[in-house]
Amino acid sequence: MPASPLPKIINLALQGGGSHGAFTWGVLDRLLEEDERLKIEGISGTSAGALNGAALLQGYAGGGPKGAKDALTKFWESVGSMATFEWTQRSPLDWMLGNWNMDSSPMAMMTDAMERTFSPYQMNPLNINPFRDLVKSIFNIDAIRACNSIKLFVSATNVETGRARVFDGKDMTIDALMASACLPFTFQAVQIDGVPYWDGGYVGNPSIFPLIYDCASPDVVIVQINPLMRPGTPDTPTEIINRLNEITFNNSLIGEMRAIAFVQHLIEQDHLKNEEAARLKKMNIHMIWSESEMLKLGATSKLNAHMDFLSHLKEIGRASAEEWLKQNWDALGDRSSIDIRKVFL
Repeated sequence: MPASPLPKIINLALQGGGSHGAFTWGVLDRLLEEDERLKIEGISGTSAGALNGAALLQGYAGGGPKGAKDALTKFWESVGSMATFEWTQRSPLDWMLGNWNMDSSPMAMMTDAMERTFSPYQMNPLNINPFRDLVKSIFNIDAIRACNSIKLFVSATNVETGRARVFDGKDMTIDALMASACLPFTFQAVQIDGVPYWDGGYVGNPSIFPLIYDCASPDVVIVQINPLMRPGTPDTPTEIINRLNEITFNNSLIGEMRAIAFVQHLIEQDHLKNEEAARLKKMNIHMIWSESEMLKLGATSKLNAHMDFLSHLKEIGRASAEEWLKQNWDALGDRSSIDIRKVFL
């Protein structure tokens, strides 16, 4: 009998984006079903991407692909259950029309106005955070650290220096996960060893460099949540702020892609001599996204964590991963399946 082909090895770059991270849940759920022919070496995640990565590792350590799928489901179902009791709900009209955004929700508008007037230190001086309690109840840091087969890198923003801090297995904590998802208008900064941290999306959404320097596989699959392009000019305060947030949270990724494209150009055009070229690593960049579906969603839908919406996003993610596998399997290990310059530059 002919020998079975060796599995292809990839690294995953998981963006943050609030409840839109359920799209990534669906992507991971589908990719884990390919465990016989597709292995994950490393995961770099920010915010919801970091939590998705942590859930995957925790489940994988004890139960392989099925354990990872179950852990992801448990996390997102817990998020959905908590949302039932939140005061920011879709308006009755939005429910009837099937609109997932909460632009017309009085409570959502009130919360947005309050967050732009008062800081979390003024609104919540005791720093009460039910989401932290949920994360602490679900995640077992020892189990995450025990997963030797997959590396996890979690990005947060150092408030004082404005630089990225990447937490890996040896310094992974609940605080590191919370720091990566700490939106400064919503939560007080997370203190780690006396240093304040905010959401990692400002400086790495997600950070690609750990996957280049600390992983052997040259294949990086970006699970894109935030639209890179949104046609039209926003003309209301909410639309302007929302688009600025999308641009901000994509900017660091675009910067890293620009650097990768530059190095690839040097290698492909043979501008470097043997010793110089040997120190550089040719990267194969891939992307799983659903531009048509995600463009329908406004920024306020990132606050919508109800289970029906999360399940909807999961199915979109699964379908996107299924289509990506069909279209790009042959590229893995050989070449990029996207034109980096066209997509990012």
